Amino acid sequence: MTDLDQFKVAVGALVSAGPQTQGAIRQHVDRLRHSFGSVTDVQAEAAIREFETIHGVTMGDAATLQESDFEPWLEDARSTWDPYYWDRYRKLLVKERFSGQVLATLDDVTDRILGLLQNPAKDGKWDRRGMVMGHVQSGKTANYTGLACKAADAGYKVIVIIAGIHNNLRNQTQRRIDEGLVGFSRTAQQRRNSISTQRCGVGWIDYRRQPAVFTTPQRDFNKQIADSIGIPLQNLTEPAVFVIKKNASTLQNLIEWLRAHNARSGAERVREPMLLIDDEADNASINIRQRQNEVSKINGQIRELLRLFDRSCYVGYTATPFANIFIDPDSDDDMVGDDLFPRDFIVSLDPPSNYFGATKVFHEEADRIIVPIDDHSDLLPLKHRIDHGVSDLPRSLQTAVRVFVVARAIRLARGHVGNHNSMLVNASRFVGVQAQIRNQIHELIQSIRSSVRVNGAMPPTQAVRDPEIAALRQAFDQHYAHCNESWASVQDRLFESVSAVKVVEVNQRASGSLDYAAYQASGLNVIAVGGLSLSRGLTLEGLVVSYFLRNSMMYDTLLQMGRWFGYRTGYEDLCRVWMLEEAQGWYSHIAESIDELRYELARMQSVNATPTDFGLRVRSHPDTLIVTARNKMGAGKELRVQIGLANRFIETATLRRDCESLRTNRQATVELTNDLRLNGLAPEDGEEQANGGWLVRRAPVSLVDKFLLAFRNHELSLTTSTELVRKYIRDRQDDELCVWDIFFPSLKPENASARSLVDSTLGFKLVCQRRAPGRRSDSKTLMITNKQRVSSRGIAKTGLTPGEATSAEESYNASRPSRNAPVNYPDWIYGVVRTRPLLVVHLLAIGDGKQDLSREDPVVAWSISFPRTELEEKKVEYVVNRVWQQEYFPDEDDDEDVDNDY
Repeated sequence: MTDLDQFKVAVGALVSAGPQTQGAIRQHVDRLRHSFGSVTDVQAEAAIREFETIHGVTMGDAATLQESDFEPWLEDARSTWDPYYWDRYRKLLVKERFSGQVLATLDDVTDRILGLLQNPAKDGKWDRRGMVMGHVQSGKTANYTGLACKAADAGYKVIVIIAGIHNNLRNQTQRRIDEGLVGFSRTAQQRRNSISTQRCGVGWIDYRRQPAVFTTPQRDFNKQIADSIGIPLQNLTEPAVFVIKKNASTLQNLIEWLRAHNARSGAERVREPMLLIDDEADNASINIRQRQNEVSKINGQIRELLRLFDRSCYVGYTATPFANIFIDPDSDDDMVGDDLFPRDFIVSLDPPSNYFGATKVFHEEADRIIVPIDDHSDLLPLKHRIDHGVSDLPRSLQTAVRVFVVARAIRLARGHVGNHNSMLVNASRFVGVQAQIRNQIHELIQSIRSSVRVNGAMPPTQAVRDPEIAALRQAFDQHYAHCNESWASVQDRLFESVSAVKVVEVNQRASGSLDYAAYQASGLNVIAVGGLSLSRGLTLEGLVVSYFLRNSMMYDTLLQMGRWFGYRTGYEDLCRVWMLEEAQGWYSHIAESIDELRYELARMQSVNATPTDFGLRVRSHPDTLIVTARNKMGAGKELRVQIGLANRFIETATLRRDCESLRTNRQATVELTNDLRLNGLAPEDGEEQANGGWLVRRAPVSLVDKFLLAFRNHELSLTTSTELVRKYIRDRQDDELCVWDIFFPSLKPENASARSLVDSTLGFKLVCQRRAPGRRSDSKTLMITNKQRVSSRGIAKTGLTPGEATSAEESYNASRPSRNAPVNYPDWIYGVVRTRPLLVVHLLAIGDGKQDLSREDPVVAWSISFPRTELEEKKVEYVVNRVWQQEYFPDEDDDEDVDNDY
């Protein structure tokens, strides 16, 4: 360890043990820095800011649903065991400078999860099934490591951790478990299957007790190595720990070995209590039954492993609660059968307040963080063949590489010496194409390195005569001009920055490595090029820049590809993500949908709902259409999915583009306004008009039904199917949906860059909103914007009183205690307080750029915000056919870098 590292450890120990105020932190730094002579004034001040940031971090409590008939056991049993494993893990986290408040919450949450497991001392046969919902890159591994430590203390004798489908993720997880639970790391030697052991992590804190570990960072479970350990499970005084890949062969080997060597005499079951932690539980573990009575291979093997033990607990960890664990069964009654559905408990983790997550990236600070890609088509088209040739890099990717070099130079200027720095490039599913991209980036890095070596030491005004340094300066001016570092300071560190950068492939066939542990002293500085191997579970330490050029629309896949989420203390302002505008729209939508489900779980906790209740709620969510269609269409049949529309916001983001349909929809709008006048209804004057449109209150449902009936919808706009939406309204037209508000959005004329005024037919002057056609639009289909979003964010607040809107926002904030209030609230929160449904009729000027659209006929679209229902909701049944699926999910094989043995 360097002097600076030792200095931070010493300060961290004092801060964690005492007051964590700004004054106390500064006092400790001032007192200790004289004992570490090489620590500069700049580094000392940076350390003060770092500790202030860390110990200002908070973490909200977890929301929990559970079955009501479970008997608590933890408090009575705790006095009978020694918390050896948890105590030393907690000390390790203190050493790693975790906030005291975060540690206290982690302690409470892992206690809660442990208490939802069964008491390992309880006799008889039992099994428990649960789930923990975290956030991508938010610390789920730290949570389940803590849970494993406490389970070991409580008396669980077998701990199995299934760590994803890729070797690199399993290896990374093994190292984390070795550091946090085991205390040593074993290295498998090539000769005679021998093993060498080296102390690590908690082992440096206390080494008196040692679990039996049957896997190493280099080797997955192997029956020969397991036999060489030679200790039956029933003879172990410490727990047996297995960290295995989610792979059919590995699972089968483990099952066979357990059955052959560790089952009770005369039986095929193991007596010792087992905890099975399934990381990334939504991936490969789910039962995707494409034919009658078919069970996915890994799903069946996990269930077989659980049945092998008389006493077992299964805990699935996932960041994507749309996992088919909730929606797979063909009927509601099947949902809690002998599958992996978390029938006993669901826990939703709240991330710490410094979490760099989807809300921040795609809503709060999207304009700063997201950089749209629009120049890839010629060099790196979204759809390309396995033999596609990469002759050059898109300019956007070249810029992203330069931004990474500049960002590392800024971190060096800030004193972040010895820290890891990573860049992600995920632009192709083929390893051959990935190799070419890697080589092109390597050549660019070589060019930057040569230019900086020759001219980087010149005065800035002379150095920028070098085209490469000029390009670096342009990247700095465009992205980091306000980063509180001067260009001169950054230029001084460019050579140190670029000289250490490695470019590696990350896939099943590449020799490149992301072994951050091997670079603890100097820090690994890497540009990682890959596909699906980069897309799930794998942590890229110090990730600053991401270049993401993929076209998946699957919720779990897309969200898991977001390796840029996580913790970015001290350099959050430097993080940038390049992606397609269309992908940004999907990420934004998914973030809102999952936020909504977490909010719903917290609300259901307050009324003592069960996991089954929540599972049914997820199954009725409109997004279930997408998840179900993608995973269950293998038989080629139509799927019927029942969806509830209460508290939903739906809109026609896909429209017919033929002249007759466009004309018919305009006429439907004219007739709607005429009908409003005939009923003595007119838009309100004053505040509503000033805030961007015309609002008509308390219109009868018959006028809305007539408008929807006349409107020519697109068959691909599944959630706005005219027939089904009208049916849903008719079922409640005599009570909750009998009276409507109708809103016509309008721009202010003075703010419109291109105007399309409509007044002679509607009876009021309206300036059309401007929208661009989406990339997938054609002569027959109009997809509104690449993000497929018609409404401006916040439109669902229209018609609410200030008190109602405030109530909805305060309730939403209360469900997110560890985060600051978002800049823009999601539309779905307003349905909770809405008393009347809202129909929004959009008149749109469609066109790219700034061309004059004032003479173009407007295009009509609509949105509806439904209120929450107090009645038993009558769901509507959607039919998902192959045409719809092929449009939204064109055939794409798994990435070529995947081990497909599952």
